[in-house]
Amino acid sequence: MISNKIEFRVRYSETDQMSYVYHGNYAQYFEMGRIELLRKMGISYKKMEEDGIMLPVINLNINYIKPAKYDDLLTLKTTLEKKPTARIEFSYQIVNEKGELLTTATTTLVFVNMLTNRPTRAPEYLLKQLDL
Repeated sequence: MISNKIEFRVRYSETDQMSYVYHGNYAQYFEMGRIELLRKMGISYKKMEEDGIMLPVINLNINYIKPAKYDDLLTLKTTLEKKPTARIEFSYQIVNEKGELLTTATTTLVFVNMLTNRPTRAPEYLLKQLDL
């Protein structure tokens, strides 16, 4: 449906003794991708929270194909595959400078009303951006 790409370089602090990106850091990379995709659409996490909506992750699936290493320049492609309802699903691909596929992943997040702490529908302004 809609995609965005960002580039970033692996920092030393993100690696283990083998100079590979520590597996737990990928969740942060995917968050960067989601935030920038929504920003590209004119939507901000901060604004959603100010409007009383939070987006906790309820599912994260990662496939590690090849390791990313210290100082690699990575490209993260984030895709919103379908129109959100009370849930929003993203898919991810990370490639290195050689274009080698390193990692694929998906996340599912749920829109939660911060006052009731209950799931709610996606905000109208987000849905309208997808209709453009």
